[in-house]
Parts: sequence; structure tokens; C-alpha cells
Amino acid sequence: MGLARVYNERVFIKELHPWDLNIPAALEIQKKLSQLVQKEGSIQEVKLVSGFDVSVNRANEARAAAVTLSYPDLKLVERVTVKGNAEFPYIPGLLSFREVPLVLAACRKLKLKPDLIMVDGQGIAHPRRFGLACHLGVLLDLPSIGCAKSPLIGSYAEVGENPGSYSEIHIEDGEVIGAAVRTRMKSKPLIVSIGHRISLSQAIEWVLKCCIGYRLPEPTRLAHLASRAAD
Repeated sequence: MGLARVYNERVFIKELHPWDLNIPAALEIQKKLSQLVQKEGSIQEVKLVSGFDVSVNRANEARAAAVTLSYPDLKLVERVTVKGNAEFPYIPGLLSFREVPLVLAACRKLKLKPDLIMVDGQGIAHPRRFGLACHLGVLLDLPSIGCAKSPLIGSYAEVGENPGSYSEIHIEDGEVIGAAVRTRMKSKPLIVSIGHRISLSQAIEWVLKCCIGYRLPEPTRLAHLASRAAD
């Protein structure tokens, strides 16, 4: 088992919708696919964790990175990048239609299938409960976690100063959509939310397990660096 298992598996991508879309169609897809998000899950064994990020310049030229680390030692085992154009406009709440096609192109180059993925973006802490981490989690059918640098919606109480402290993020009707998690002393909290096939408590636990002294968990931190690296 272990790594021997995943060396024989590749990432499978579900083709659930086209990408050449206008804004109303994108909104409808989010509403429809949000029904597929599983907000619970049981992760039995994690040997590989992948992080994804995309950088886009002012000319809409983009670079997507997929970085896979072994767990629990968090050592780099695979890193791929792809270049392309960000075809969909930048619209808060619709970021996945701008970035996910490029991330999927990177996923197609991966030789290893991760057990868990982390995304530099929102999960269900999103107006339609279907942020970037949900979109990728559903299309890849993998447990996924949103690790955003700032909140998109909701509010939360002050977070304790010690790493590991967190405060639940609520919306007006009282629904809990995520947590503001202190991952590093004197750093702003990270916005953690369910992507797919995982509970919020598990998502918080895994984010903290993958933080090694930085604000960002190591998979998304290294993906961030890879997406901005010069050739």
C-alpha cells in the first residue's frame, strides 16, 4: 500500500460542464454543482497532499502550478506547471472559471494521485457555497480544502494569538461556512473551509498539520511560489 498504491493511479477529471461560458451560465453551474459537495468525509490514509495555485499577469497570461508533497514529512515529490491564458474575466465569486481550466491542465500532467488537495481559494465560504476548492474537489472527486488569505463572505470573532486558535465564520442566518485559523503567531488568520469530501473540523486539522512555520500550509505555499517562478 502507501506510495506504491498511488504510483499506479492517475488523477481522473470529471467533465461536468463546458468552460466557454458567459456570467449567467457560470452562476447557474455553481448553483447546480454546489448540490454535489459532500461536507463530511472520512480520510483513512494520507500519503500525498497536493496544493494548487495560479498566477495571472496584467495581460491575462497565466501560470498554474500543482505541487505534491509526501505526508507526514512534507517533502516535495512532484511539481508541474502549465502556461496559458486566463480566458474568463476576473469576477469575485467566479474565480474558479478563470483558474480551474489551467489547474486541470496541470493535473493532467501529474503522475501521482493525491489523497488530499489544498487550494489557494475559498471552499463553501462563498456566496453560492461553491468556491474554487469545491469546484476542483468535485471535478477531481478528491477530498479538498479551501485555504484563502481573506474572507469573501461572513464574519467571525477575534481569533486567539496562538497557532491552532480559530473562530468559526458565520453568515447572517447562523450557518457556519468556515473558520478563521491562526496558523502562525502574529500573522493574519487563514480562511479555511470545506471543499469536498471533508468536514470542517478535519479541514482545520489538516491545514494545521501541513503548516511548518509559515502562514500558508506547505502544499499551497510551494504551489504559490511555483506559479510565480521564472523559467
